Amino acid sequence: MTPRLPIIGITTYNHKETGNFYSPAGYTQAVQSSGGVPILLPPVKTDPAAFLKIVDGLILTGGGDLHPDCYKGSSHPTIYGVDQDRDAAELALARLALAEQKPILGICRGLEVLMVASGGDLIPHLPEEVGNAVIHRLELVSPCEHRVQLMPDSQLASIMGRQEIMVVSWHHQAVRSVPPSWQIAAQAPDGVIEALEHKQHPFAIALQWHPELSLNDPLQMCIFQAFIKAATASQEGIARDTFHLHTAGWGCR
Repeated sequence: MTPRLPIIGITTYNHKETGNFYSPAGYTQAVQSSGGVPILLPPVKTDPAAFLKIVDGLILTGGGDLHPDCYKGSSHPTIYGVDQDRDAAELALARLALAEQKPILGICRGLEVLMVASGGDLIPHLPEEVGNAVIHRLELVSPCEHRVQLMPDSQLASIMGRQEIMVVSWHHQAVRSVPPSWQIAAQAPDGVIEALEHKQHPFAIALQWHPELSLNDPLQMCIFQAFIKAATASQEGIARDTFHLHTAGWGCR
């Protein structure tokens, strides 16, 4: 019997003004083009195990800032788009997915959710602490590009096959304290942490940039392809070492 395509859960925004849940199309397009079946997970009050039971991998998407109370942080006038219902739902989902070793890809806010879920905290507004040598977003209206350096021994560098890349960035916050279970996988030239990997999890990668905004960039799609392969391995119950996740070419076809 041919194995089914892996089902990938994608977290959604909660627009209280319109009553709609939604997700930017780039996430679903990236999953589909990489061989997965996307389904949208709304931030509702339900047992996260019910969601994880039906998905083979989880994407924690971008969006507004987490409420500072989630990580005992202080308020800042630039904090925006706070949705405490979404915070609670995604933090619970992230903690359980980590515990169950479900393949996870955290993107922008998703990185921040994973860090807070693991005991880390955040820099509330980057320009005040690191300056503007590297622009990580053009206000709220548009993303921008900058370089990041990948750690040579990282899973991410193995996936992408190089140590320096251009990324599409759209954030004003970043992780401050890296939890002990995670390690830095990429940094911007100003020292801002741009990617992390879990030390024990088979595939838990958190990116501060937005690979789904670079659908025509084969390097960025390597990340989704590697994630889908990890979800396929998880679905089939195949051990991580069998797939040699740390060998070159894991991500790119």
